[in-house]
Amino acid sequence: MSKSDERRRYIRPESLNLLDYIVVDEQGVQGEYSMGRTLNISVGGILMETHVKLQAGQQVMISLGLEDELVDVMARIVHSKEHTDGMFHNGIEFFHASAEDRRIINKYVDAFHKNYPEASKKKLKP
Repeated sequence: MSKSDERRRYIRPESLNLLDYIVVDEQGVQGEYSMGRTLNISVGGILMETHVKLQAGQQVMISLGLEDELVDVMARIVHSKEHTDGMFHNGIEFFHASAEDRRIINKYVDAFHKNYPEASKKKLKP
């Protein structure tokens, strides 16, 4: 993807973290439970790798391990694309997290940028 095609508002450094998620329908009924991992993360969302294709617009409850912290967020699938290895890469946008969980995510992303400043050099649209 070229810089001009980039739509993210936040830099998403590469990051591998295990997570679990539950798909939630429009009425709030919990459905499929599964596991995945992050490929990158920002304060606004993640790129999540899964074994199954998720549908754009679906909502998911995600429990994500960031170092020795666990955060729970509600999120929306923005896009899902099959990767060459048969896995699916799902763009996820956070829309609800507690203040404490947001603090943990911000702390993790800030620490990543300090440890890997080259990741911060990627220019993304505001």
